[in-house]
Amino acid sequence: MAKTSQVARQNKRIRLVNKYAEKRKELKSKGDYDSLAQLPRNSNPIRLHNRCAVTGRARGFYRKFGISRLTFRKMALEGKIPGVRKASW
Repeated sequence: MAKTSQVARQNKRIRLVNKYAEKRKELKSKGDYDSLAQLPRNSNPIRLHNRCAVTGRARGFYRKFGISRLTFRKMALEGKIPGVRKASW
């Protein structure tokens, strides 16, 4: 489980990115980079990082499922992910 402060910080960044998305797009199209620099740094989408929806873990993230590798393994073995089962050949 990730620190709650890290998860909260990521959620704050997501809110800021959504809030300033239109303004950022407008300023970029105008080429007004001075005004763009005045926006909060955390409103830039490049600062977002993928985190597991269950545990908040930042590393070993599977985009297709939105969870970390450890959570994926646990849920797959419990049969909680449809269409996923342990390989055998």
